[in-house]
Amino acid sequence: MAEGPVPVPAQQPTRVLVVDDEAALREPLSDYLVRQGFAAAQAASAAEARMRLAAEAFDIVLLDIMMPGEDGLSLCRHLIEARHIPVIFLTARGEATDRIVGLEIGADDYVVKPFDPRELVARIRSVLRRTARTPETPGAAEADQLQYSFEGWRLDPLRRRLTDREGAVVAISSAEFRLLVAFLDHPRQVLDRDRLLDMVQGREAHLFDRAVDNQISRLRRKIERDSRNPELIQTVWGGGYMLAADVRRVPGDD
Repeated sequence: MAEGPVPVPAQQPTRVLVVDDEAALREPLSDYLVRQGFAAAQAASAAEARMRLAAEAFDIVLLDIMMPGEDGLSLCRHLIEARHIPVIFLTARGEATDRIVGLEIGADDYVVKPFDPRELVARIRSVLRRTARTPETPGAAEADQLQYSFEGWRLDPLRRRLTDREGAVVAISSAEFRLLVAFLDHPRQVLDRDRLLDMVQGREAHLFDRAVDNQISRLRRKIERDSRNPELIQTVWGGGYMLAADVRRVPGDD
């Protein structure tokens, strides 16, 4: 007797954790995300979020900065360094300094309250596209097993972990990770802004994405001895930027 077609497993919805102490925002936002096809869970504090994260896996976290107890900046640092989960900050209009700090420690994006939920969904999908790790060519998976080594620094592309010359982990956002990989794949080559945008964001760059120059400035502050006088990522006037370092692919230490 002929067997019927093998059923294709249904694709699991993207799992979103909404962390905000304001139920008036958190609950309707979670309901909206569910209507948009996401699987949304809620946490009213950083402590509750840590418990949810210990019990469940999430694809992205929407995180309020100002919360009682542990704030969003502290939780974001934990998410970036220990769990490698993309983070989008939900911030009040007057929290410009906190937004900058959040981006510095590794957040992928932010939206300012009050926001259009459609814009937030667009940002979620953009961050998830940019953080997807699907090998596109034969041998890509094997290549990802190797780490980048340059000027005493190490970048593990699988875990997205950057370590400095002393072996300390330096948190980087997904945007900074993609930008650094673009330079490491093309050392000592001048890359102009348009090419960097295409390499880092593909053809899906949109008006919500921050300028390449700002991303490079943030990356310099993390890997340069003196970000005001950069030695690794050099500006080529009229041409773009260049990684002035030799790069090797080496096996990981662990």
